[in-house]
Amino acid sequence: MASPAPAPPAASSATGAALPPRIGLAGLATMGQNLALNIAEKGFPISVYNRTAAKVDATVSRAEAEGALPVLGHRDPRGFVLSLSRPRTVVLLVQAGRAVDATIDALVPYLDAGDAIVDGGNEWYQNTERRIEEAAARGILYLGMGVSGGEEGARNGPSLMPGGHVDAYNNIRDILEKAAAQTEDGACVTFVGPGGAGNFVKMVHNGIEYGDMQLIAEAYDVLRRIGGLSNSEIADVFTEWNRGELESFLVEITADIFTVSDPLDGSGGSGLVDKILDKTGMKGTGKWTVQQAAELAIAAPTIAASLDGRYLSGLKDERVVAAGVLEAEGMPSGLLETINVDKKMLVDRVRQALYASKICSYAQGMNLLRAKSAEKGWNLNLAELARIWKGGCIIRAKFLDRIKKAYDRNPELANLIVDREFAREMVQRQNAWRWVVARAVEAGISTPGMSASLSYFDTYRCSRLPANLIQAQRDLFGAHTYERIDRPASKTCDVWPSLWIYGRMLKVYLKNSMLSFYLNSYFWSHDKSNNLTPESSSGKPEYWIAWT
Repeated sequence: MASPAPAPPAASSATGAALPPRIGLAGLATMGQNLALNIAEKGFPISVYNRTAAKVDATVSRAEAEGALPVLGHRDPRGFVLSLSRPRTVVLLVQAGRAVDATIDALVPYLDAGDAIVDGGNEWYQNTERRIEEAAARGILYLGMGVSGGEEGARNGPSLMPGGHVDAYNNIRDILEKAAAQTEDGACVTFVGPGGAGNFVKMVHNGIEYGDMQLIAEAYDVLRRIGGLSNSEIADVFTEWNRGELESFLVEITADIFTVSDPLDGSGGSGLVDKILDKTGMKGTGKWTVQQAAELAIAAPTIAASLDGRYLSGLKDERVVAAGVLEAEGMPSGLLETINVDKKMLVDRVRQALYASKICSYAQGMNLLRAKSAEKGWNLNLAELARIWKGGCIIRAKFLDRIKKAYDRNPELANLIVDREFAREMVQRQNAWRWVVARAVEAGISTPGMSASLSYFDTYRCSRLPANLIQAQRDLFGAHTYERIDRPASKTCDVWPSLWIYGRMLKVYLKNSMLSFYLNSYFWSHDKSNNLTPESSSGKPEYWIAWT
């Protein structure tokens, strides 16, 4: 590419720093603005650009107010790109999909070979892989980088999951390591792998997040409806849980939520959480996770249950009608059964059920990552992914350190459930886990996440499932074959009782029906192919005469 003309001066800046920035950021909504300020605060000058000038000015004003941070604002894409020193790195934080392509189209005419684009949005990994190829055709490097931590994380230290061209990562590795969340194990960033690996890892992170949130909501529902705990009591419970094995960002903020009073209630006697509509939104990463699990034949029932829970929550009007219809038919409107239980015992058992269920959710996510890594040749390091999730991100949790150690001990670990430490904990907690799910079922309380997790655990630990019957059924109606346990090296397709016998059994239902024509055709071809055609004097099969 030919070198463009010199850049025009910045539209505005919070500092008079003379050194040109190495990095720029386009897209100044909440996440973009906060990440830009984070990078600047770590001592790296940064240029910023947004399609609307007002957000550029707002970002520069914030930078000035927060300590004259080295942020240079630009109102046009050319000036923005040309303000950067080469090799340039442009970070995009815009809405996934078409907006990313449009932003790239606006910037790429001013980029040179060796420059890099980093997409920090929640993008579908295959879009990232397409853009990597398109950028490579121009000599431009490309990264798809998952960014987790929300507004607070972006400003103070997120978990970063970059994947794509390793040279693009190395160009700004020092910047990312300073901007990322910090733990005792180092910065919460690592080069994840080639292609769309970074975006895929962030997608699975979000799927685990779906499961986590669903399980916490179910724990709250059981405590509230079976135990009768008040909001203040539930806040105390989650605060206590956050001091132990359940210590995590989501448990911490859950405790905080139950302390917030409704600002519209002048008396302050009601909690804000009780006034929030029971209808959960979503942006699609949970759906993508479940779809990928299905395509890769990875069981992820906890994550799938959380997605279904969100879908069902969206049917608010239908649920209200259903409740009325069923109540009119005799269904109790409240609990199906009153359960008298000591609150302290209930709290302890729900804690154990929540912890065991969370292990299953994380196990499912990790297995999905491993399967995709094998398919794509990404060579994902699951221990390293657990490490960078320990800080900054939404699913950060104390037990991620133990997940890291489990994969350090055995990088080929089939499932977290069979790691010795986690296996011991699952066994120790399974009685309480079963008790909570059983009491919820008796009371008519929906716990799809905990129930799915428990079923996953029981299925995975079962050495002999009833799948033999299902395979026999498949072979009978579709000749799909089956394997014998006494002859494991061979596949068999037995001749089950001839289907024309079943045709005779059905004749009373199908006589004089148009279906008889189609079924006769099917049975004729089936029996002929199996040399099982009993001929009558008319030359037609016996069952033909019987039917007609």
